[in-house]
Amino acid sequence: MAFERVAVLGLGKVGHLAAELLREAGFAVTGVDARGLEGAAFPVLAADLGDEAALRAALAGQQAVLSCLPYHLNMRVASVAQGMGLHYFDLTEDVPTTNHIRALAATAEGLMAPQCGLAPGFVGIVGADLAAQFDTVRSLRLRVGALPQHPTGLLGYAFNWSPEGVVNEYLNDCEVIEDGQRKMVSAMEWVETIHVGGVTLEAFTTSGGLGTMCETYAGRIANLDYKTMRYPGHVRLMNFFFHELLMREDRAAAGRILTNAKPPVEEDVVYVHVAAEGWAEGQLKRREFVRAYTPVVLAGRQRTAIAWTTSASVVAVIEMVRAGTLPARGFLKQEEVPLGAFLATRTGALFQG
Repeated sequence: MAFERVAVLGLGKVGHLAAELLREAGFAVTGVDARGLEGAAFPVLAADLGDEAALRAALAGQQAVLSCLPYHLNMRVASVAQGMGLHYFDLTEDVPTTNHIRALAATAEGLMAPQCGLAPGFVGIVGADLAAQFDTVRSLRLRVGALPQHPTGLLGYAFNWSPEGVVNEYLNDCEVIEDGQRKMVSAMEWVETIHVGGVTLEAFTTSGGLGTMCETYAGRIANLDYKTMRYPGHVRLMNFFFHELLMREDRAAAGRILTNAKPPVEEDVVYVHVAAEGWAEGQLKRREFVRAYTPVVLAGRQRTAIAWTTSASVVAVIEMVRAGTLPARGFLKQEEVPLGAFLATRTGALFQG
């Protein structure tokens, strides 16, 4: 079902840019936020998105909704969207939220597509493409790091992403496949060293980055995991903060402390490192997708790397649904999105660099 009317909920850096990219891709966009917004290139409604009646009123007449809200609001948004027969997209890495959306998809008239951001999202699309190049895959390793280009202090970090999301990823258990077995492991473990373009990074387990990939590749890939990349020394300090100081017991306070200490920066970088190993044509081979994405100018303004990579990923998927390249109903797994078609969209082409 072709569609053009899309409501974007939450007009922070990522949501606002996603709305602008959708508009440039030919969609009729309406922004919805708790506060008014002056000077936007698209209509904006002010609404209390925690109120179901207000949410329904804001979505009246729409054909699709993209939620760029904090993950804890997405269950309600998805339920309302499904009840109204709308296509639904979000950026969540939260596993319970995704499970709820998947259950809704069984009776949805439109497509239910969570996890359309960077990780989960684009990194899973890349991983699936690499895996498909082998006859047998022994390992698929997905790594992403959103970092300041010019780190300071011992943490070497800046909170350019939602503090709620980061704390969630650092504390929730992580699903992996190890030696053919699906299992849960603790976050901030399995620390390794990775080098990207001469930059030394450490990588460690965090939750949610694989989305539904463990289910999809169970019995097909012997080893599959996702890790977050940071500058060396970060994970040791975060383990001290959350576990020795017991900040894991108050996630909201932990988020406030960390964002106060490490506010966002404009000059950031997103590292993507995806590697697959296995057998193809009777030989053991390794194939990699390694990129360092930096800020770019979009819609007349400089955009941070984390903002544009996250926004562009979901907009490219929405373009593909409109074009009929992806299903128009049911539940969408990111690993079902073909990388070639993704990169061929107007917005997905940004990832070619």
